[in-house]
Amino acid sequence: QVQLVESGGGLVQPGGSLRLSCTASGSVFGIRSMGWYRQAPGKQREFVAQISSGGTKNYADSAKGRFTISRGGDKNTVYLQMNSLKPEDTAVYYCWRQWDGWGQGTQVTVSS
Repeated sequence: QVQLVESGGGLVQPGGSLRLSCTASGSVFGIRSMGWYRQAPGKQREFVAQISSGGTKNYADSAKGRFTISRGGDKNTVYLQMNSLKPEDTAVYYCWRQWDGWGQGTQVTVSS
């Protein structure tokens, strides 16, 4: 079984930055696609960014130009660097790993 543990969320002012981290541990085998989704209150979970096993990156339109997804050297950690944050970025951010599912989520609140 694989556990996904996120960290790095918090409260930030509009225009600020945060860096989220997610580490996969347990029965981790091979390099798989990993990504980030988010869910705001009263809304469905939505895609934010993904990095494939080969390193190809994809972003939601709302994230392009502001967010950057990357992997750690061990390939089982994924980061989401979020810049120029807006109040509408407020949500619980969930890490996802192909075939392993979801982490528990980390809250990001953008507010003055």
